[in-house]
Amino acid sequence: MITSEVIYLGGLRTQAIHSASQNQIITDAPLDNHGRGEAFSPTDLLATSLAQCMMTIMGIEAEKLGVDLTGTKIEVTKKMTISPRKVAQIALLFYLPQAVIAHKAELEHAAINCPVALSLNQDLKQHVVFNYV
Repeated sequence: MITSEVIYLGGLRTQAIHSASQNQIITDAPLDNHGRGEAFSPTDLLATSLAQCMMTIMGIEAEKLGVDLTGTKIEVTKKMTISPRKVAQIALLFYLPQAVIAHKAELEHAAINCPVALSLNQDLKQHVVFNYV
């Protein structure tokens, strides 16, 4: 089954349509690469996808442990290289509820071993910090 369909809309903008749900994502080229920066860039989505995957896998682990991660936040920062133009580092700063700190080891292990993290090139640095607030 097709995962998604991507259509070029012109002006360095694309539209992705998720086959199963018909949800849509628009991307624009970033301001520093000839774009308008009016939406996520493809590399923004890459970095954000890592955070969302980590959070999803942590959520699965949290459900098994009987703990609630509602309200957990991740700040995502992407660093690019110029030549070749690529994502060099993704920094993720987690803010988790203090109440789950007893399960810190299991939750953090789940996050850093999510499918996206394991699929990215090892040259791409993943800097992950977990804060319990």
